[in-house]
Amino acid sequence: MIIENPITITDRAAEEIKNILTQKKVPEGYFLRIGVKGGGGCGGAAFTLGFDKEKETDMSYTTKGISVVIEKRQMMFLIDLEVDFEDRRDERGFVFNKKNAQ
Repeated sequence: MIIENPITITDRAAEEIKNILTQKKVPEGYFLRIGVKGGGGCGGAAFTLGFDKEKETDMSYTTKGISVVIEKRQMMFLIDLEVDFEDRRDERGFVFNKKNAQ
């Protein structure tokens, strides 16, 4: 099922994802999977990124040339999420921001 972009990927994050796809030689037909892990306790949910094949239980869309899949049952936790990439002197990695967090 194709939907509008529920998750935003910044230009920096898109560039890094494309670099990983090339460097790691991710096979054709794999999507960027954005998900949520956990959610119980004080720590809350942790967002995850990986590469995977599309499943029947997924929603998919393309943004900035990247094919993305999200498990339908996780969608409510991921709407309005922004995936960014930071490259600082002491740390480097993907960062997840909720755009409409209150």
